[in-house]
Amino acid sequence: MIRIAICDDELSSIKSNEVLLQRCLSENKILAEINTYSRSDALLYDVMEDKFYYDLILLDIEMPNVSGMELAEKIKPHLPNIKIIFITSHIEYAIDAFELSIFRYVPKTECDARLPVALNDALRLIQIEVDKIYTVSNNARLEKVLYKDILYIQRDGKNAAISSPTGMIKVRKSLQQVYEELNTQEFIYIDRGIIVNIIHVMKIKDSTAFLKSGDIFPISRRHLQEVKEKINTYWGEIL
Repeated sequence: MIRIAICDDELSSIKSNEVLLQRCLSENKILAEINTYSRSDALLYDVMEDKFYYDLILLDIEMPNVSGMELAEKIKPHLPNIKIIFITSHIEYAIDAFELSIFRYVPKTECDARLPVALNDALRLIQIEVDKIYTVSNNARLEKVLYKDILYIQRDGKNAAISSPTGMIKVRKSLQQVYEELNTQEFIYIDRGIIVNIIHVMKIKDSTAFLKSGDIFPISRRHLQEVKEKINTYWGEIL
């Protein structure tokens, strides 16, 4: 399910934006969990401290305590795939919004006309990405990682440790269980304790896999031939 936040210090804006959002969700037949915030620092705390995950944020720029610009800059490293739509009366911020890789900028005076278009575009992209996202969920956190961002997965005691550019995510599952949940040809065993993502393999040499990230892993004799065949097949299909 898609998770969306609406953050604005004006309650009337929150309500009107939520109405437009619900309409777009219904038209696209998408289920979503929506949380609303009238304080930007509350949203920042939820993301930074409580590790809340959001796919999309509708965000006002001019707010007390933490501005929308500041909030976007701070949460981007924690939610690198987040889509942010700025909704504001201050058009002079448009250039700064572009520099922050903001998905869309909507002036409040044109909200009724332009916000549904921005929402539909964002929702379609998110829906495509959701099909290729692995979700880690437990009592303490909910975290999502794009398949393409997974470098490798290795056994770590009773956990499976998923490595991505943003760090290591541990999930209380067996390596085989995670492998079956991913269920795609990009992921292959190179040893009974490690799975790599083919798209990050730079080369295979002397029974060793070299990843673009700089990580190097030995390939077991048992898996070597299969690894070579799967990599050749994969690259042959997409090139």
